[in-house]
Amino acid sequence: MEYQITLPKTQAPVTLQELLTEQWLLPKKMRHLIRMQKGVTVNHMPATFQQTVKAGDKLTFTLQETDYPYQTLALGDPRQVAALYEDEQLIVVNKPAGIKTHPNEPEETATMANHLAAYLAPQGQRPYVVHRLDTATSGALLFAKSPLILPLLGRLLEEKQIARRYQAVVTGNLSHNQTITKKIGRSRHDRKKRIIDEARGQYAVTHVEVVSHTAKESRIYCRLETGRTHQIRVHLAAIGHPILGDPLYNPQAKKTPRLMLHADQMRLRHPFTDETLIIEALPGLW
Repeated sequence: MEYQITLPKTQAPVTLQELLTEQWLLPKKMRHLIRMQKGVTVNHMPATFQQTVKAGDKLTFTLQETDYPYQTLALGDPRQVAALYEDEQLIVVNKPAGIKTHPNEPEETATMANHLAAYLAPQGQRPYVVHRLDTATSGALLFAKSPLILPLLGRLLEEKQIARRYQAVVTGNLSHNQTITKKIGRSRHDRKKRIIDEARGQYAVTHVEVVSHTAKESRIYCRLETGRTHQIRVHLAAIGHPILGDPLYNPQAKKTPRLMLHADQMRLRHPFTDETLIIEALPGLW
């Protein structure tokens, strides 16, 4: 597996060791494999970890496939992929409501990961899941296209450096902005559901910004600080404003054809180009 990266104009001269260790924060095991296998060249010339690299240099990484296990995906339908942003290392797609992020069984072929595998196959590339959206939720969904960038995107997500904004339409008159900090845990009675559990639940933070409101329903933005399963859905139901069309947390769900929750914006710093990416999946719900 070969991956090429051209260092951006903002890159100050550093050793290759410093770039991989201190700036990119590549995992120690990956750095070790690259060093031992002589798996990187600079401007098509063999490189040592102590040589200096700078803006404009082209780095080529050769990774051994056996060192990076990959769960083979059945190919889905590439026509289901609407790319919002794409480069050699990552892709953000606009996931439709009703499609799972990835398969749970080998025979599944209709998830977003399956469709993306078919979309990338002609270029000899593969999708790697970075985060998930609920099946019923639509919007911006991030995938890595190489095992090189996958741990870096995972770290950005863990350190809350990937900002995600959601559109939602909720029941009732939600008239003011607020931050919800209720802990979320598993339901003992329904394995599909999550509940507010202040004693044993996980810390969760959702910021709510009201866009418009009437007596019957409200349009809001939600921003996540944490990424718990069903977090937005559980938090909004807990304050008495469940999302329209939510079959798990809203008793009136059948009156709306879909869950009214859409990931409309993602913001992150690209690990390799240092560019700030603001990716929007619009118009979304309105």
